Amino acid sequence: MDTTQPTPPETIDAYLRRIGATRPERLDAGALRGLQHRHLLAVPFENLSMHLGEDIVLEDKPLLDKVVQAQRGGFCYELNGAFAVLLSALGFGVTLLQARTFGKDGRLGIPYDHLTLRVETEDGSGPWFADVGFGDHSRYPLLVEERGDQPDPAGTFRVAEAPDGDLDVLRDGKPQFRVDPRPRVLTDFAAGAWYHRTSPASHFTQSLVCSLLTEDGRITLTGRKLVTTVHGVREERQLGNDAEVLAAYRDHFGVALRQVPQVGGRGSR
Repeated sequence: MDTTQPTPPETIDAYLRRIGATRPERLDAGALRGLQHRHLLAVPFENLSMHLGEDIVLEDKPLLDKVVQAQRGGFCYELNGAFAVLLSALGFGVTLLQARTFGKDGRLGIPYDHLTLRVETEDGSGPWFADVGFGDHSRYPLLVEERGDQPDPAGTFRVAEAPDGDLDVLRDGKPQFRVDPRPRVLTDFAAGAWYHRTSPASHFTQSLVCSLLTEDGRITLTGRKLVTTVHGVREERQLGNDAEVLAAYRDHFGVALRQVPQVGGRGSR
């Protein structure tokens, strides 16, 4: 990561308040687990910017401005990009990695399809895959070098060897994404972000999503459909007018919008 302009301590303190966390006393596995969990509970996975005509800038300050100051979420490049800044500022060893996601047909997506993080802790327990930007994924970091099952509240995960030295991350036996272990920098992901915010083939340009982990399940707003899952029980509700939609964004996700995003808005052209 680029450390030529250190993030001000007050910004890191504000970030920690945003996710309901405090500065860890030790940079160990427990601290990393707690930070990832708190982040998932506080910062939604959402693609609203591309349907509202908002810029997506993959630089440290704009990402922090969005997640911390504007109280917004984002998709993988933004969420894991911002999380990397937080972890690095706290003193964790952080490496940005590019990954390709597996589609429903089992095919791999484009290079730089996903940004994930490799994190070192001072207790030597890692390295770990930390990820707050894959939507419904593992609640806690995964051991990079462990090849057996890794139980998590979200399922049973496994890291498996893949061709050319890559690593596959699987959930309940199904491949999720393939990680290239070579270090990257944030600007490397610009083309992937551009593709996902402009291409008709990207699922991000075809639908709206705002989703957040909760203590007992998950809540997701897709367009005007609000889906709440509590202890495995799923309920759907269609929202009515724009005021109700805007209230749902605000009340359930802490996202304050001036207008209701529409699929095919200015940001996806």
